[in-house]
Amino acid sequence: MNRFILYLSVVVLSVFSISSQAADVGIPALTLTTGENGESNYSVTLQVLALMTMLTFLPAMVMMMTSFARIIIVFAILRQALGLQQTPSNQIMVGMAMFLTLFIMTPVLDKVYAEAVQPYVNEEMTVVEAFQQASGPFRDFMMLQTRESDLGLFMRISGSEAVSSPEQIPFTVLVPAFVTSELKTAFQIGFMLFIPFLVIDLVVASVLMAMGMMMLSPVIISLPFKIMLFVLVDGWALVIGTLAASFGI
Repeated sequence: MNRFILYLSVVVLSVFSISSQAADVGIPALTLTTGENGESNYSVTLQVLALMTMLTFLPAMVMMMTSFARIIIVFAILRQALGLQQTPSNQIMVGMAMFLTLFIMTPVLDKVYAEAVQPYVNEEMTVVEAFQQASGPFRDFMMLQTRESDLGLFMRISGSEAVSSPEQIPFTVLVPAFVTSELKTAFQIGFMLFIPFLVIDLVVASVLMAMGMMMLSPVIISLPFKIMLFVLVDGWALVIGTLAASFGI
């Protein structure tokens, strides 16, 4: 414990020392450099500030521009179909959805790293060029999962002109169209998952009614049968495999 306090004191003193030295020297808030071709490059300080600002949009980007929305909705409908209110918990479901999203989006992320991140780190392209290159794989992924009807709907709502190639579709149109398609696909998969468990509930309710046990809740009796059916058919593997296959993996 004393060693930890000593290390913490050293770190705090170092931070204050560096801050005081930076204040004495003075760090420019904005440095604009003009390249050979006339392009403008901003200082690293401003780039870091812009990056930190963009990080606030990271949760929305993860939910709306990846496979996360479809996965978490299907998991929620599956839990409701089983009749389990808090099992698996929300934390476990979100964690499963995050890692499954990472698994599905790995080819896209690898392409972004190879085409945008690595060249930018090697100073082979500017920030704007890197951003344009990084948006390409995400655009291709969303275009493959977006229905033409949903895309046409938002094109008409926004009043956008007809485009000759998918690259000309703005992100302000593509993202809501992609989210709408994901919601529709997730509810379709959830409907197919709900049917077998609904049949079990109806059968149990009919048996209880025939036996005159109307005061007994059918959910109490049907829940073990639904869990047993789900385990016997290896339900988690089927659901996760179906979700991965729905993205073309």
